[in-house]
Amino acid sequence: MQDIRIPDYCCLGEEDEDDITINAWFGPAGTVSPLHQDPQQNFLAQVVGRKYIRLYSQEETERVYPHQSRLLHNTSQVEVENPDLQRFPAFADAPYQECVLGPGEVLFIPVKHWHYVRALDLSFSVSFWWS
Repeated sequence: MQDIRIPDYCCLGEEDEDDITINAWFGPAGTVSPLHQDPQQNFLAQVVGRKYIRLYSQEETERVYPHQSRLLHNTSQVEVENPDLQRFPAFADAPYQECVLGPGEVLFIPVKHWHYVRALDLSFSVSFWWS
């Protein structure tokens, strides 16, 4: 992992650098990560291609309809770009922020904030999770 450097901001948390989790994400255009939340702070760094990202505050948890099962409790039941508003009517009222993340850009995703990601191009990104 010599080619991937941990951002200095990750070292401002409560844990050691050894506790930072690095994930690499690679996929074709159209790859989707459904609306979900992570248990740690997250820097998402885009290396190649672009990604469309939609963010919902953790305060919107009821409106994004998380699965009730323990296994998927951090994942929404709603298809973000094609929501079934008959089943999930409050989703239409959930405010969000959106952006397109391009090569060389980094997005901070606060702990437990809901996020949906769709690759617009062949894409490679790296995320850094820390507490």
